[in-house]
Amino acid sequence: MESHVSNNDLRVKVNNKQILSIAIPITLAIIIPQLNLLVNSIFLGHLSNEALGNAGITGIFYLIFAVAGHGLNSSMQSVFSGYAGSGKPEAFKTVLSQGIRISLQLSVFFILFTWFIAPYILKSVSSPQAYPMEMSFLRIRILGLPFLFLFQMGNSFLISSLNSRFLMIGFICEALVNIILDYLFIFGKFGFPNLGFNGAAVASVISECVGMIVVFWVIYGTGLKKKFKLLSSFSFDKEINKKILNVAVPLIFQFIISITTWLVFFLLIESKGTMAKAISNTMRNVFGLAGVFVWAFAGTSNTMVSNLIGQGRNEMVIPVVKKISLWSLGLCLLMILFLNIFPVAFFNLFGQNETFLKEGIPVIRVVSLGMIFMSVSNIWLNAVTGTGNTKVNLLIEIISILIYLIYTFYFMKFHYISLSIAWSNEFLYWNSILIMSFLYMRSRKWEKPIS
Repeated sequence: MESHVSNNDLRVKVNNKQILSIAIPITLAIIIPQLNLLVNSIFLGHLSNEALGNAGITGIFYLIFAVAGHGLNSSMQSVFSGYAGSGKPEAFKTVLSQGIRISLQLSVFFILFTWFIAPYILKSVSSPQAYPMEMSFLRIRILGLPFLFLFQMGNSFLISSLNSRFLMIGFICEALVNIILDYLFIFGKFGFPNLGFNGAAVASVISECVGMIVVFWVIYGTGLKKKFKLLSSFSFDKEINKKILNVAVPLIFQFIISITTWLVFFLLIESKGTMAKAISNTMRNVFGLAGVFVWAFAGTSNTMVSNLIGQGRNEMVIPVVKKISLWSLGLCLLMILFLNIFPVAFFNLFGQNETFLKEGIPVIRVVSLGMIFMSVSNIWLNAVTGTGNTKVNLLIEIISILIYLIYTFYFMKFHYISLSIAWSNEFLYWNSILIMSFLYMRSRKWEKPIS
């Protein structure tokens, strides 16, 4: 398996072919873990309604730490792409080694937090019946975090070095291992221990380890390690370390705040009963499936904006973000259309009753509206990330979250009408993100040097 990239010119071009050459492999790679999560929820739904509902809380809690790693790796992607655009790919080896150091330190901190501090937090907000199951799951699940962070980092390198076509290899291996082990551990098939709800956690940890091994095997096998002299030294580099953290810290806080707020939403839903929890966890899968194209084009936006700024072609940044937005919107609409034409078929996958279908279909209609705005706003928000001014990302997130929380608390605690109205907070959130990101990019303040 050899890389076909024979030169070191990693400067992107502003055309649809370039956009799709980056986005399509990312899309295909993202589809796989989302299908993986969907299968996971299907297995848990057949295990019990309670397990499906608890998967929502534990999934969001773990996602808080997972997206912190995603924030770090989005910043890595921005730094990688900036060097690629400025014609300095030789810096990749140092950027990657410093990123690995930071990600391992961060993951150890999050593991210790989950084991020794999170129990006090979760016990105070979770229901007494659900808490033991949720905490037991999380203590296993969090052990996969170092593998996940390194897996994400390897993928960030592949995208930034314009080798996103290799992404699918790691994702396919991870997903296949997870799906097979989910079945074996959740239900205790073929002599494997019957771990029930915890079986999903064990399967996920093992699969993330496999994903990490495969992505670095790909980097070795394609010749990319030799070409860019990667993993040759892990000694501390103050300048590169500082550059990564300047971009990463605001982005990590942005992602953590965003998902923590979603956790608050799910905890508020707990008071509305097991059915509301189960439906809401299913909506999480809807976001994952319909958001496949969105996240792929968001990553493309980050990479191309960083690369163009590195080239000094600032005048092409807005046109390329518009092009990417149209692709994201169009493909997301196709996915949403499919879900809304066949909602019963989708919900039937989870093995639930008629009441679940009756209450869930109106929610999927409302969530679809939020997804439309998400498909465009995420592109513009990641364009802000691509400029490297992630402090602006954090400010946009904080303002949008405040609007989201005010709306959520009003319709969940003081004036609850229905689950559909509660989920309409996504429409408000993504609309706020879109307006502020668009105005910032159009202001061209990002062209000034970042202090």
